[in-house]
Amino acid sequence: MNDLQKRTWAEISLENLRHNYEAIRKSLPAGCRFLGVVKADAYGHGALPVSRLLQEAGADYLAVSCLDEALELRRGGITMPILILGHTPYAYTGTLIEENITQTVTCLAKALEYSTEAVRLGKELKIHIKLDTGMSRLGFLCAGGYFEEGVDNVIRSCRLPGLIPEGVYTHFAVSDEPGEDSEVYTRAQFKLFMDVIAAVKSRGGVEFLIRHCANSGATVSYPEMALDMVRPGLLLYGYGDSTGKLGLLPCMRLVTTVSTIKFYEPGTSVSYGRRFTTQRRTRMGVLAVGYADGLPRLISNKCSFAAKGGFAPQRGSICMDMCMVDLTELPQVDVGSEVELFGPVNSIYKLSDAAHTIPYELLCAVSKRVPRVYE
Repeated sequence: MNDLQKRTWAEISLENLRHNYEAIRKSLPAGCRFLGVVKADAYGHGALPVSRLLQEAGADYLAVSCLDEALELRRGGITMPILILGHTPYAYTGTLIEENITQTVTCLAKALEYSTEAVRLGKELKIHIKLDTGMSRLGFLCAGGYFEEGVDNVIRSCRLPGLIPEGVYTHFAVSDEPGEDSEVYTRAQFKLFMDVIAAVKSRGGVEFLIRHCANSGATVSYPEMALDMVRPGLLLYGYGDSTGKLGLLPCMRLVTTVSTIKFYEPGTSVSYGRRFTTQRRTRMGVLAVGYADGLPRLISNKCSFAAKGGFAPQRGSICMDMCMVDLTELPQVDVGSEVELFGPVNSIYKLSDAAHTIPYELLCAVSKRVPRVYE
């Protein structure tokens, strides 16, 4: 992308990504595997470039949400193991096997479907069993009164022909949140996870090669739960290390440019809905970014962006392709000047707080029309 094409773009630091990978890896117990979560286009950072770096750096596994994401990686030359975290219709069992993709199994019914199709093909499918220990989403029910049935169903699934039960995992609901209640809940999830694994081994003779439950929050806050593999997602991209224990660095900087500057007199309405009115003679800049690029309309009039010499308050409703900022106090900012929406100067947490959401959403929202520039 040359300078004349610059409108809005995302700068992705592969150097920071490598730093984060190495920092997280150093914090792990000896022999613990590293699974990099690259679903949702690697949280907006670009699944292929991120996966290529992780493969070259020596990561052990990648995780995606669906078959399409896995196939994108395979078509892009990624040969390392890939785990699909979500559902894949059993009709694609052959594709999973041919492409050496590991499939999550979340209940006996799905295990039976994959087994039947694998046997019909005369082949074997590598699977990871997922346990629902408190996320109340996907996974074998095993809490409370479901424990005995859950253990039995896991054993039955692992014994089915055509399936190779390589791993077992669960997902924590509040491992990244502070407070005693969150810690108690996370430790209860972990205990249930380990209890099911122990029961499956003692009653069914099934032993898993890879046990994993440490997501980003647990990787930092509960290192004793690393087990055989950790699954850092947002952490890998430099977010979520709230206490700075690992010294991680953000990997994305979202940047736009000033396309127009105009002066408005007091009492001038700005943008759709007339939700902002100037109180003074205002030097107003129009930025070449809007909600179609991933800037949430919800933060209209609630945030500022970093420009040369300071911060420019955003004014009026954010439009599809542009938004306005007050440059009255920043005379050095001119047409063509760069403005950092989020990055090392303007923390993404300021925007996510303004939107009452989490950084994940803002990163994933950066749209496909925003070019990624890798550094």
